[in-house]
Amino acid sequence: MAVTIGAKAPEFTLPDQDKHPVSVSDLAGHKALIVFIPFPFTGICESELCTIRDHLAQLGDLDAKVVVVTTHAVPTNKRWADDNDFAFPVLSDYWPHGEVARAYDAFNEQLGCANRRTIVLDADGVVRDIIETDSLGTPREYDAYVEALQGI
Repeated sequence: MAVTIGAKAPEFTLPDQDKHPVSVSDLAGHKALIVFIPFPFTGICESELCTIRDHLAQLGDLDAKVVVVTTHAVPTNKRWADDNDFAFPVLSDYWPHGEVARAYDAFNEQLGCANRRTIVLDADGVVRDIIETDSLGTPREYDAYVEALQGI
């Protein structure tokens, strides 16, 4: 089943970098960004998330929560989040490998990682926008997040 604008976001529960379970239902009552990234410790992924980190107050002013999803193991995500002072959950979609990324049409079967895809939710968990790039080498623009959240 494809993720489509206007539909409820598929439910999931994944461990964050501190091994705490995080679910889509935990985002209820707020707008949210579910940010899929391919590889921790790489330039573009780190740059994208550092931009989100540096603008987290602005996103909060827009009543938005942020969760990041990788197909990497919790210890990898923990080290990466700690090294970069990420104050948002970095979730591990490691096992079954990429199951949530697949449910959100974000899994790259050839590389075994997530594509650059962000799902924008309203406070009721309905998909309001999808922000993605055509290539793993192309970052998403932060301003697209602000525009999408302001449009809700």
